[in-house]
Amino acid sequence: MPKILIGISILLMTLSAVVGFLNTNKVKDLKNDLVTTISARDTLERARTASEKKLKAKEAALAAEQSKATAAEAKATTAEAELSKAQNERAELESKLQASEGQIADLQKRVADATVAGVPGSPEGVSSNEMKAMLDDTKHQLEVAEQEKAVLGDKVKMAQDKVTEMERDKKRRESGVNEPGVHGVVLAVNQAYNFVVLNLGDRQGVVPNSEMLVMRQGSLLGKIRISSVEPTTSIGDILSNTLARGVQVQPGDTVVYAGNTRP
Repeated sequence: MPKILIGISILLMTLSAVVGFLNTNKVKDLKNDLVTTISARDTLERARTASEKKLKAKEAALAAEQSKATAAEAKATTAEAELSKAQNERAELESKLQASEGQIADLQKRVADATVAGVPGSPEGVSSNEMKAMLDDTKHQLEVAEQEKAVLGDKVKMAQDKVTEMERDKKRRESGVNEPGVHGVVLAVNQAYNFVVLNLGDRQGVVPNSEMLVMRQGSLLGKIRISSVEPTTSIGDILSNTLARGVQVQPGDTVVYAGNTRP
């Protein structure tokens, strides 16, 4: 009997050891699964956070571009109004100039007639001194009118030059073509979003949607397309398909506008 009890005890101890071993392995597996789950959760959380940041960045960039587009539309509207005003001012000045020329022609005729046969239409009995005074007054009026004509002529020319410049700028904006010979330098490069910042802007004749060549030491690297323009700076998207494999645009590279390169 004691031997049987001892055998049973040994068997129970063996079973207990086996169960304990199995439980230990199961606990280890559960711990490993938990670690894996936590790691996967953290990875997903980081990916979600990164995705949210990227989305916010895109939304911010979109909002900025929309704001710029709105500003550009407002600027275009203002330019149209200024052009219309300048055209009206030019027309008014031209009308005044024509009236001045008519007045001068009339005064010149009066002076000529008075010089030859006295002051036309002067009443009888008017003394020669009075007639001379009337002639001098007419000559003075003629002199003043000629001075006013000269001033009006200058104003008309200035108005015409202004209208011509504004019409040229309007045509350039609508066609998306830069001023011939515009060139500058790349100030910064954003490789993540694939764009560059230039030291050129609206004042230098850069316009949105135009393309520029990127040069380095006289060699052509590729092209950029202007996406937004400020008074003295602009942003251009790098046209990756125009760059050779492994070539990257760098700060200090030269940009040149050499004609309408868009298809």
